[in-house]
Amino acid sequence: MVYAPLPRPDTDTPGRIVAHRGASRVAPENTLAAVRLAPRLGSRWLEFDVSLLGDGTPVLHHDATLERCTDATGRLDRLTAADLAGIDAGSWFGAQYTGEPLATLVQALDLIDELDLSANLEMKPHNATPESLARAVVKALDSRPWARDRIVVSSYGLGVLAALRRLLPDQPLAVLYKNPPADWPEALAALGACSLHIRHERLTREILSRARAHGVHVRVYVINEPPRMEPFRAAGLAGVITDHPPLFLDDPAWAAWADDQAV
Repeated sequence: MVYAPLPRPDTDTPGRIVAHRGASRVAPENTLAAVRLAPRLGSRWLEFDVSLLGDGTPVLHHDATLERCTDATGRLDRLTAADLAGIDAGSWFGAQYTGEPLATLVQALDLIDELDLSANLEMKPHNATPESLARAVVKALDSRPWARDRIVVSSYGLGVLAALRRLLPDQPLAVLYKNPPADWPEALAALGACSLHIRHERLTREILSRARAHGVHVRVYVINEPPRMEPFRAAGLAGVITDHPPLFLDDPAWAAWADDQAV
């Protein structure tokens, strides 16, 4: 089924349904194919991971190593941009994706702009310094004025977020926590972050209440069981990050919530 696209939100009215690593249930994660398929599944927001090659090129890749999602082996930071042409990032998922490239951040941003999408860019430092990763991401974003309104940058690493904040003072940021500490509002305030992204199992009404008091959006990840989030749907939850947006959009109540951008 092809879904009617939701209106494109900007970072002040964040997307309710976010496609995790692109349309990762039906395409190889963190690929251009997964980006293209996200709006066909009804989501105009997607999330993807960015890591550095050894020469400082930012690419869409979650792991520090290559084996899980490509036909190559070894550490990602042993590669340079010249190596990308020989890597297949799609055949592990299905024969129809054979030859899918290991995409650069520049390629992904150009496609996101072409499709008029918005995205959550998660920085993965791995073995890179916070400053080197932040500089590479900033270089790609700063040359694209539309990114201020359509890209939220997130990370578990407060250091890399702080490095990016110093270079791009007005870029929307989100802090990722598996289990948020008691002082998470202070951590977000220190960074000027607009969003808190947490594991769905850790969400409570108290967190939503504190977020409202601090003007913070809360998104949960990675949730593929809509009934588990129903108690929070009307309690201030801003968004869900899911492997398959139709899990939510096929339910009329969730579809109505997704269409309501007021948070």
